[in-house]
Amino acid sequence: MAEGNEDYPQGSSREGDEPYRADKCLVSSSQAISSSSCTGDGRSTPGGEGEQREQDTASCSLLGNLKQCHKKLGQLTFSRTHTVLINVPIFNASKQLLPEEGRNMWHSSFVKMPFSPASVVTIKTGLKKPTQVCRWEIIIKNLDSLASKKEIGVEDVEKVIIKCNPQYKDEWMFDALYSFVKCIPKEENYFHTLFPKMAALALSLPLHVKKAIPLLQTGHSAAITLSQVQISCLLANAFFCTFPHRNTSRPNAEYHNYPTINFNRLFGNWSERKKEKLRAIMHYFNVVTDENTKPQGLVTFERRCLRESELPSWRSCEETLSRLHVTSKGSIEANSAGLLQVDFASCLIGGGVLGSGLVQEEILFLMNPELIVSRLFTERLADNECLIVTGSQQFSQYTGFGGSFEWMGPHEDNLERDEWGRLQRHILAIDALHFKHTKEQYSMLKVTRELNKAFCGFKGYGDDEPDIATGKWGCGVYNGDPQLKAVIQLMAAAKARRGLAFFTFDDEELANGLQQIYHLLVKEGITVGKLYRLLEDYCAVQQALGVSHENLLDFIRDNIRCSRSQL
Repeated sequence: MAEGNEDYPQGSSREGDEPYRADKCLVSSSQAISSSSCTGDGRSTPGGEGEQREQDTASCSLLGNLKQCHKKLGQLTFSRTHTVLINVPIFNASKQLLPEEGRNMWHSSFVKMPFSPASVVTIKTGLKKPTQVCRWEIIIKNLDSLASKKEIGVEDVEKVIIKCNPQYKDEWMFDALYSFVKCIPKEENYFHTLFPKMAALALSLPLHVKKAIPLLQTGHSAAITLSQVQISCLLANAFFCTFPHRNTSRPNAEYHNYPTINFNRLFGNWSERKKEKLRAIMHYFNVVTDENTKPQGLVTFERRCLRESELPSWRSCEETLSRLHVTSKGSIEANSAGLLQVDFASCLIGGGVLGSGLVQEEILFLMNPELIVSRLFTERLADNECLIVTGSQQFSQYTGFGGSFEWMGPHEDNLERDEWGRLQRHILAIDALHFKHTKEQYSMLKVTRELNKAFCGFKGYGDDEPDIATGKWGCGVYNGDPQLKAVIQLMAAAKARRGLAFFTFDDEELANGLQQIYHLLVKEGITVGKLYRLLEDYCAVQQALGVSHENLLDFIRDNIRCSRSQL
């Protein structure tokens, strides 16, 4: 059975309803502060709307006043819960990236690798008794036939993939890959010479990854650090669909609780979306197969799981709100370098990036393709879990969103690296709930789940954690109420004692409303617990009426002013 549609998998939180605003991707941080943003020193910016506006925005912060990551790490270390796939002593001594020696593990707690001797296929030849052959021998034979040539076509790629996966001969389609190569302009059409380089990169996997890769499993906090070269080898194998036991999503399949990693679904069902996705991915492979441009750093993938005892008792939280910068202009990835950037994630990490999905998370994964490798080892995120990726590189620029998405060419990533050789880009994947009907979210059970999920991601684990960049998490096609989601994230950030940069993606009304209510909440010293109780009242009203009531921000404002007038 072929794998099912993962663009919006049933039961998952298909996030990314709001774009990173590709059309804003080159906006500078100074431009990101809109006329409705505030200076953080009690003065409204030029273009304000008078004394009331000045009062309503006086408590907000400049984007530059939020705390960026400047944590001192010391030497690279590994532990029982942190697996490092390069040789740590050599790296610490000379910064050389050599693979750590180890052994293959054909085990349910580790990635089952294409070159494992335990990965076998049954060969039937005429009347002879079926024989079992090591699958890597077949892969070597076929990929070597590609790597040895200067130029190859899509038909050669298709033949190799099917020879390595014969059971899918009549199910997998390659029309998107054929159409892609045909329609790309001649000056950009380097794919016939790139395919052999990619085949060679895939074949080099056993030379670069010698230690077993553990799975980041549900219920366990753990981290994996790989080199960017190791990631490129793994993704080249994903392109040629070599990973065993990863081609079905049946409920009884071994990896049913993991995203797909092999690229077969990207190759079929041609569309303009597929064309633009393939442009981004092929550009990535063009960079990493060039000796002059292949990246030489590390990337860390960390799954964090909060214990029940770590979840807040929201009704009794005494924290007041942290710093807030809110703007309707700019974008998370372009204007918040050094902050912890929120990926509006699917609980199956990466969502529909290898299918037809093209919302916030998928776009992020296409611009930073190294994120795709997280699908190889990250089990579905539970309600008390998140994934943090440190060090991924941005390779491309883009414009548009969804059906208007377009690859806009290479991106030169000039971020500095930390002591562990990781680019200082920090991405937090948290999945929101999908509400079939908008009114479903006005339940304190659902509100508390979202608070816990956001807090899981926002919670710091040291004294020098960066502030957070986020936006309309869980809104759009997932029917989240933007005002409710904003208040939830404000509360979670306050409990985590971290500031927040909130991008409303051109929604001026939401930006203005958040600034005004934030000023009131700060002025009145409203605690997280008090806000939680106000949310209880608001949800009770919404449930009782059964129809849309006044918006949340007006409700909070009216209740606070009413309470004040009764004193």
